[in-house]
Amino acid sequence: MDTIASLFSFITWPVSWVIVQFHKMYGALFGPDTGWAWGLSIVSLVVLIRICLIPLFVKQIKSTRNMQALQPKMKAIQERYKSDKQRQSEEMMKLYKETGTNPLSSCLPILAQSPFFFALYHVLSNIASGKVIGVIDQPLLESARQAHIFGAPLAAKFTDSAEKVAALDASLTDVRVVTAVMIIMMSASQFFTQRQLMMKNVDLSVKTPYMQQQKMLMYIFPVIFAVMGINFPVGVLVYWLTTNVWTMGQQMYVINQNPTPGSKAQDAYLQRLLKSITQHGEVRGRRRKNVVKVVVAKGTDRNENERRFFGGLTKAGFAAQADGTVIKSDTLTAEAESGAVARRQQPKRQTKAQRQAAAVQPSLSKDAGEDTEPAAEKASPSLEKKPQGPAKTGASDVTGAKGEAQGDKPARPSRANSGGSRQQQGKTGQRKGQQRPKHPSSKK
Repeated sequence: MDTIASLFSFITWPVSWVIVQFHKMYGALFGPDTGWAWGLSIVSLVVLIRICLIPLFVKQIKSTRNMQALQPKMKAIQERYKSDKQRQSEEMMKLYKETGTNPLSSCLPILAQSPFFFALYHVLSNIASGKVIGVIDQPLLESARQAHIFGAPLAAKFTDSAEKVAALDASLTDVRVVTAVMIIMMSASQFFTQRQLMMKNVDLSVKTPYMQQQKMLMYIFPVIFAVMGINFPVGVLVYWLTTNVWTMGQQMYVINQNPTPGSKAQDAYLQRLLKSITQHGEVRGRRRKNVVKVVVAKGTDRNENERRFFGGLTKAGFAAQADGTVIKSDTLTAEAESGAVARRQQPKRQTKAQRQAAAVQPSLSKDAGEDTEPAAEKASPSLEKKPQGPAKTGASDVTGAKGEAQGDKPARPSRANSGGSRQQQGKTGQRKGQQRPKHPSSKK
């Protein structure tokens, strides 16, 4: 670790200068030799560095989301050119160039922060060894060596011997308890940060190897920090714990205000936005208008969360516009209400027999209304026209009698009756002889 820190010695002087400036400010409040003055100086250094890294953090978010979206295409390229590694690399670079994605952008904040981390480690190691470094002269060196955080010196480590800790005017128990608690908090904050990223801010509609990698990192990173933490001085643990807490809070803000499309966080955000629009009748805030504008521009490419959001707007009687605003639509409200009423008034499902009875009922009632003659008078003409055959006349009488007996039930010819009538017609044809059918064009 000392060898790596020496590689970043060029930035040691700026880091030591920033710490001294903050120490002057906090020393006037808490005393120059207190742990609060030196500890808050380190915390302020972290805050200053992270504020300067916010633009890189924004690039990291965009790059991470672009990488998530490109995973299916990248996998297709790998499958297509799996036997040609050079062509595979060319197609990958072409895909990155077309989409404007930089794979290294997701690591930019960590890479940019690494020199400051190692420079601070180098400063604290020299303080523990009693060496002057950067702008920290001998009086400041003695003040830093006397500073303790909850009984642990800033330059003490978990692995230090009792003699070395005693030289810093502290006890080994205090040093190990404080460093162990800080290591646990550092690892826990790292785990929670990665977990909320996986559980809330990942597009669940696309299953890619990237998700598996993030899940592995969620468990690997805390272990790495725990192993490395026992070799960090207390001041470096303060630095790294503050960094993790800042990252966790920054990520919570991003998940809440700018979630990944298709994630659970986006669904929660759009539901809050829908509730706000319903209450106030408008989209409040430029950021929210931009969100609505982007969702409208997607058209048919909207994900499930965005389609649910538009469905809620329609039910509430609002229509989203291309500029990110919404308008109240009475027509949409009326259609939604009429659709709801129509759905509530749908009849129950009927059987086939019930549908046939309902279809025949109007015709029977119409016939009953037009028929003003008694049944006996209706039956007499049929009796006069019976000389055609006794079998046929008998069948009609039976059918008429059944119709009168059954009342409203329609008189439907049965298969047996129809078969009998055909047999009767056949017999009649045999008596008269076979006759060849005439051509339609022939004249009688």
